[in-house]
Amino acid sequence: MTAYALAHLHPQPTLHDDVFTYMERIQATMDPFGGRFLVHGSLPEVIEGPVDGGYVLIEFPDIDKARAWYKSDAYQAILAMRTDHMEGTAVLLHGVPDGYDAATTAEHLRNAQAGA
Repeated sequence: MTAYALAHLHPQPTLHDDVFTYMERIQATMDPFGGRFLVHGSLPEVIEGPVDGGYVLIEFPDIDKARAWYKSDAYQAILAMRTDHMEGTAVLLHGVPDGYDAATTAEHLRNAQAGA
């Protein structure tokens, strides 16, 4: 099942040169794990709630590949180039299968809660 790496980043007004180097090198760290950018540095169109910063969304074939990419020597070698100069949060997310229906999930959660 597809998985995602999502980062919400808060860049400084002037980006450090290391951040540019990180950006130049990140794709090569993702390629062996089937990673590809879906969103990169996009400023959101806010429709609810407060938001600051930009977002990065990377798709991987599955959660194991996403974890392996993040832990890889190649990615760890460049990670500090970003984290030393940009605050933010990064998470790995499981995707949902084809045909996913939120109503079915709600039904299961409702039944589990009622039985608790």
